[in-house]
Amino acid sequence: MAESVFLGLDVGTSGVKAILVAPSGDVVASATSPLTMATPHPGWAEQDPEAWWQAALTSIATVRKRPGARIAAIGISGQMHSSVFLDRAGEVIRPALLWCDGRTTAECAEITSRVGGEERLRDLASNPALEGFTLPKVLWLRRHEPEAFARLATVLLPKDYIRYRLTGTLATEPSDASATLMYDTARLRWSEEIMRAVELPTTLLPDVGPSAGVLGRVSADAAALTEIDVGTPVVGGGADNACGAAGVGAVAPGEVVTSWGTSGTVLAPTAKPLVDPRLRAHTFCHVVPDMWYVMGVVLTAGGAFAWYQDQLARELAGMSDAAARLDAEAASVPRGAEGVTFLPYLQGERTPHRDAAARGAVLGLSLAHTRAHLTRAVLEGICFALRDSVTILQSLGLSPNHLLLTGGGAKSALLRQLQSEIFGLPVTTVNREEGPAYGAALLAAVGAGAFPDLATAVRATLSRAPLQVPDPNAHLDYAQPYVRFRQSYLAARPDLLAHD
Repeated sequence: MAESVFLGLDVGTSGVKAILVAPSGDVVASATSPLTMATPHPGWAEQDPEAWWQAALTSIATVRKRPGARIAAIGISGQMHSSVFLDRAGEVIRPALLWCDGRTTAECAEITSRVGGEERLRDLASNPALEGFTLPKVLWLRRHEPEAFARLATVLLPKDYIRYRLTGTLATEPSDASATLMYDTARLRWSEEIMRAVELPTTLLPDVGPSAGVLGRVSADAAALTEIDVGTPVVGGGADNACGAAGVGAVAPGEVVTSWGTSGTVLAPTAKPLVDPRLRAHTFCHVVPDMWYVMGVVLTAGGAFAWYQDQLARELAGMSDAAARLDAEAASVPRGAEGVTFLPYLQGERTPHRDAAARGAVLGLSLAHTRAHLTRAVLEGICFALRDSVTILQSLGLSPNHLLLTGGGAKSALLRQLQSEIFGLPVTTVNREEGPAYGAALLAAVGAGAFPDLATAVRATLSRAPLQVPDPNAHLDYAQPYVRFRQSYLAARPDLLAHD
């Protein structure tokens, strides 16, 4: 008899990942199909949802090659905020505006004004209006592409679009809904008040179900394309950051997880919807029922380092040891990169600046500096930006004893060391490196009845490495470079500097 496994899909910005997870928690197959991002203008970012679907089919086909495995349930994770615009026939109207798209500054101001100010918006959505969120994208479509807007019948998130293609069901769940600016995050419902204020019908929004609940079943058409059995349950799944937290076991208060993907996040689960009074961090629903989380976001973390590698280390392209070579370069330079500072705001910034117009910068260069200094400065700059978020969580009383590391920042000894020293906290990793796709697979296992709840699934499948404790003197060495980083923000906004 074929072994039952759980399929986890993650619709990321750089690729769609598929993994098969056994009831023991072991990953028995994994595949990623790459995606590209279009940037038609500076600060814009788009992808074609059809590309997500084709990449999902390719990744599913690859993992399906493992013999003797029967997919018992499917969970899906995906990039947050990004807008899929569907017409009444369920066809995509235009490319999706992504989470890192910064074109909607005017629409954010419009939303804040219409709702009655930022304080009222905080009460209704637990978040400010930011360019990356979904609602500003809908208003942008209405203002700039009225013919496309006239066709609009449904707004979906990326992972919900893949479930729609698998099942024909239009649905979402709280972790993604709470990141749209159209959801009352504290009261767990779509906000009719916000929708009335911006003159949009709630009929644009799908039904909301549980993250581990079955929200659809594989259709005959999808079964023919994927070779997955007709009727296989597909659970709600979750936003990538929430699923990523679940995938490393951060499902209860007291945990804090730092993740490097294209973006970077620092996330802390909470038992109530705790909101930063200054709105520097986000408050969203977790994939655990009646659980929320506070999160700081760096828009380009791994994305900033990938840009650096592509542009300034091209001779390493294609080398299997490229990352190790760059780590060795960075390790050869003292802490603080001998005065070189990198600001990783290549696509604007969320935390703490809430500034879509911010841009990256390298400061402090001299003829004595080498690429090794730049390499270290880029890595330190990303860590400094994440430290901003750790500091905000600490100001809210969410002071961790240690940090869980996942994603690109957990992959090398140097990156783990840098984070531990710059944050001044012990760090650890878990025995799974599949990120949000793993959390999605655990949700599928819960939905299929393999575990009674997510906490039980986490205890049964995850284990942690020993804590890596920072050298206190190393943390002190970073005090002045971190101050230098914080004071350099205006270099990312030269338009704000005074002119004679």
